[in-house]
Amino acid sequence: MLPTERKTLRWLNCGQGTEIDVIAVSEVLLFQSRDKYTTVVTADKERYVRTPLKSLVNELDPNEFWQVHRSAIIRVAAIERVTRDEIGRLQVKLRGSNERVSVSAAFAGLFRQM
Repeated sequence: MLPTERKTLRWLNCGQGTEIDVIAVSEVLLFQSRDKYTTVVTADKERYVRTPLKSLVNELDPNEFWQVHRSAIIRVAAIERVTRDEIGRLQVKLRGSNERVSVSAAFAGLFRQM
């Protein structure tokens, strides 16, 4: 590994009751911070990890995942639509999910290129 390369997260161990699911990061649509946990959303399930978003954002490939809010990281390839409300706030609709994620003003610049 070259000094400028960074190792990115490939798998997550997610708890669900008394079981642990191993989920490929490539399946994840959304990471959302909720209370003491981070919710991991895929097309067909939601699981939880105790890893905070601040740590996750440093382990994810920045070309594949964007932090769009202090409480949300989304997979770029999962973006179906970006809408703007009447006062200019952005919301992202994710493909394969009913999730709509608010984009904070601090991260809205990510969508200027789209």
